[in-house]
Amino acid sequence: MQDILIDKVHDEIRQGEVFSPEMVNNNFAYNKHFYIESYGCAMNFADSEVVASILHDQKIGATNILDEADIILINTCSIREKAEERIRKRLTEFRQLKKKKPSLIIGILGCMAERLKGDLLEEEKLVDIVVGPDAYRTLPLLLEEAETGQKGVNVLLSRDETYADISPIRLNSNGINAFVSITRGCNNMCSFCVVPFTRGRERSRSALSIVAECEALYNEGYREVTLLGQNVDSYLWKDETINTNITFANLLEKVALVSPLLRVRFSTSHPKDITDEVLFTMKKYDNICNYIHLPVQSGSSRVLEMMNRTYSREWYISKVNRIKEIIPDCGLSTDLIAGFCSETEEDHQASLTLMEYCKYDLAYMYFYSERPGTLAARKFEDDITLEVKKRRLQELVALHRIHSLESMQKDVGKVFKVLIEGNSKKNNQEYYGRNDQNKVVVFPKLHFKKGEYALVKINECTAGTLIGQAIL
Repeated sequence: MQDILIDKVHDEIRQGEVFSPEMVNNNFAYNKHFYIESYGCAMNFADSEVVASILHDQKIGATNILDEADIILINTCSIREKAEERIRKRLTEFRQLKKKKPSLIIGILGCMAERLKGDLLEEEKLVDIVVGPDAYRTLPLLLEEAETGQKGVNVLLSRDETYADISPIRLNSNGINAFVSITRGCNNMCSFCVVPFTRGRERSRSALSIVAECEALYNEGYREVTLLGQNVDSYLWKDETINTNITFANLLEKVALVSPLLRVRFSTSHPKDITDEVLFTMKKYDNICNYIHLPVQSGSSRVLEMMNRTYSREWYISKVNRIKEIIPDCGLSTDLIAGFCSETEEDHQASLTLMEYCKYDLAYMYFYSERPGTLAARKFEDDITLEVKKRRLQELVALHRIHSLESMQKDVGKVFKVLIEGNSKKNNQEYYGRNDQNKVVVFPKLHFKKGEYALVKINECTAGTLIGQAIL
């Protein structure tokens, strides 16, 4: 767990593998192949699956072998400076491939494309196309033009694009878990965040298309869906056929009713928007997992005001209390930023004491990285030294390690319903899955199969894994 936690703290970028074309469709003849890497949050991984579907319709199939690729796409993240640095480094690694294969097309997708736009073509000479999150439908045309040597950029943001009519092709899938996007963009103007500028204004996807996608996934054998949005709780879609607004709580219920065997998770919740209606819906349906990602960012009310989070420390604590009151066994995770502009030692201690109060099961922690164009970059001085930022971050990490282990130890002796997702990475004689609270559980295989549920009694634990035995 400690090694995994360090990765999550210091390196928010994850590289996604993709299926080879024959794994996507055994009987489909592709004219070309693309290789795609996704970095950052789950939204980017979900977007890559939309891209795969768009290219599939043009007979361009996925490959996980770089040398096979006619097209290399990088779906990028701009949320932290380190993310962009890693992506630029990755681009330099493709130079030799381009030299060996001059016809190779290299494209930058996503938030970094939106933020830097045409500058990427000048800064990274080997890049051929730059496509923002709302312009993926234009990829086929841009690729066609790139084949003639014409470089292209489309980073136009949309007020209505949701890709609701596109059935994503699942990349790097275990066949059990799937992401389903329900909103795009964000209306919360947090002062440190580039998302409103790189993904545009918030808009909600049709509830009918979301439920249909979840039904299709269940029929294909998937047993867990995660509903994704920058702020899922502000989901709102009007069903014109019955002249009724569908809220996030309504949507949760509709997805839960697809089947009691389909687990439902969601991310991310904004503390100001999660409602009692959502919490009572979670409590009502056993297949809606008792787990909430509730980013706090700081434990100091002064810093929260500077961040434009629109809530105070006390308000956030009251929301945590309400969650625990309605769903006593609810798992809770968060995001925390160390060293935001003007953060004092007193502010830092406020974050530590908030962690002591909430005792998060999981926390994603980073030191502040100023992003060009944000309100914080324009209005505040990034005046905390890197040395202090790193020291404060390590203090947050150290405290969370204690809470994580304590949380795991409390579960020893309990019995959990675990969805089997595949083999344990360390032992192929054991299965790996997660319980309702999103904790990893491993146990001997016995007669169970992947995609089935098993009741598992927990006998021991590490800081990151519950270890148990299935109850026959």
